[in-house]
Amino acid sequence: MEVQDLVIEYTTLKGTVHAVEGVSFELNEGEALGLAGESGCGKTTTALALMRLLPYNGRIVRGSIRYGGRDLVNLSEMSIRKIRWKDISIVFQGAMNSLNPVRRIGHQIAEPITLHEGIEERAALERAGELLELVGISRKRIRDYPHEFSGGMRQRVMIAMALACNPKIVIADEPVTALDVMIQAQILELLERLRRELDLSMILISHDLSVMAETCERVAIMYAGRLMEYGATVDVFTDAKHPYTQGLVRAFPDIRGARTIPESIPGAVPSLINPPTGCVFHPRCKFAFERCTSHEPAPTPVGGHEVACFLYPEVREVSPRPVVEARY
Repeated sequence: MEVQDLVIEYTTLKGTVHAVEGVSFELNEGEALGLAGESGCGKTTTALALMRLLPYNGRIVRGSIRYGGRDLVNLSEMSIRKIRWKDISIVFQGAMNSLNPVRRIGHQIAEPITLHEGIEERAALERAGELLELVGISRKRIRDYPHEFSGGMRQRVMIAMALACNPKIVIADEPVTALDVMIQAQILELLERLRRELDLSMILISHDLSVMAETCERVAIMYAGRLMEYGATVDVFTDAKHPYTQGLVRAFPDIRGARTIPESIPGAVPSLINPPTGCVFHPRCKFAFERCTSHEPAPTPVGGHEVACFLYPEVREVSPRPVVEARY
């Protein structure tokens, strides 16, 4: 999958929210890509756009999402439905509470199989039992209801549902949120094992850098709808170029370092209705200078990463973008 210059807006009573602005990245076959950043930076919006699942007030203003030789942005609703869950599936944020409380687990897992594979319900339920065992749950529990499972087990059920139609890409949106540390480790280990066994490509969305470091080959750091830094996970975390990425790394406790309070990033995320001029991070950046306040930096290769920061002379400015009507 290749995403180029993705721009997404929401229409609200208070004004237009510029949720994602010019984001570009690619996902290679069998790879895990991490989208990291603070809450509200556009990670989930980007994930929903990849499957054309934006809410009614959201729209893709510009950009392309190329998969299998086609631009998903331009596909009809009927065509995109054939791709959802069959080729690209998602484990939604807050997935533990996404299950229907009055339907048995087996029927919920079997539903996408009957819709996309065109097989009868009995065969789909047999497949649902196999999927439960794949994620570490006995198939005997196929007739249980969601309330009979713990939080970690419900998360495993959601992962089984995402794998129901043998997709090529799985998007995991905050898959370990609200789980205790031990269960988080088990879920991450499960995702990594399934990715390698089933040769899946995965996009993992999280604000937890340790999750990214353990799971992903590459990582994209987002802030206020923009891509700040993008590259190999090891390189980005050990030799961060952007001041925002550096701040995120410093804010993460180091159990091997001195026992000091981690350094925080001052200030707060700006309004996406009226974002700052120039670089959106400059109000919180201790390295900001005059150019940062008036011009927006474009992601540019710097030392093996892509970085959007004028601290590096080779970083160019973003060209003014023309106003273009939404594709759909």
